[in-house]
Amino acid sequence: MTPVDSDCLFCKMADGTIPVTYLHKSDGAFAIADINPQAPTHFLVIPNSHYANAADLADGEPSSLAELFQIAASLAKSQGLTGYRTVFNTGESVGQSVFHAHLHVLGGRSFAWPPG
Repeated sequence: MTPVDSDCLFCKMADGTIPVTYLHKSDGAFAIADINPQAPTHFLVIPNSHYANAADLADGEPSSLAELFQIAASLAKSQGLTGYRTVFNTGESVGQSVFHAHLHVLGGRSFAWPPG
């Protein structure tokens, strides 16, 4: 784990170098709207510490995973979602494009299973 990666987009958002509109901000994590939403509600919950993906985060700071899901639940409730999907993409082959762990929270429409 690197607490901060000076080349990382999300690290720059976490430390305020890149200004963003936060849906949530705490000592451990922040949440922002996704810039390419895949559902009417789509936001990201991002740990402030730099981990390349969810697997690395689970190895390094497992309690951070619980915090991300608590933030997701709180924001989903405040946005009136009665259900939502949470997704971690871990690896380029499954769509991870920013290599700083982040939880996608999607809702506001029906979803198919299995996801494609």
